[in-house]
Amino acid sequence: MFQIGDNIVYPMHGAGVIEAIEEKEVLGKTQQYYVVKMVINNMQVMIPINQMSNSSIRPVIDPSALKNVLHIFQYGESDKSLSWKQRYKMNTEKIKTGKIQDGAEVVRDLMRMEREKALNGSEKKMLNNAQEMLMSELGLIEGITENQIKSFC
Repeated sequence: MFQIGDNIVYPMHGAGVIEAIEEKEVLGKTQQYYVVKMVINNMQVMIPINQMSNSSIRPVIDPSALKNVLHIFQYGESDKSLSWKQRYKMNTEKIKTGKIQDGAEVVRDLMRMEREKALNGSEKKMLNNAQEMLMSELGLIEGITENQIKSFC
């Protein structure tokens, strides 16, 4: 279980900080919720604690794991043989996992494609969202430098 002050990643929403644990009654059912302040849009969300085991919510990665992510980002291979529809579906699935490695792959691949030709509107939006989610997590990792964050842009 998480504690107040923990940094977490909520797949498809980005990273945030648990600000409180509250008990609320919703639709006649009382349960405990994590109150999370999300980095993106300064939004606050409430996540039922009893649904945490079924979710992909995870702690923000530690600085030692960042080297692996940076390696994937810089040196990983991109599959250029997929149609944009196949690529979009695959990238959506990667983002849904909430894994930083998968998010970094999506950003890497779309940035590489964008350098070669203009992305369509859907992929451009996906790139912007994936970058935002990646940056939200990187910003919460203790000890990360501004230059390390910029290497993902």
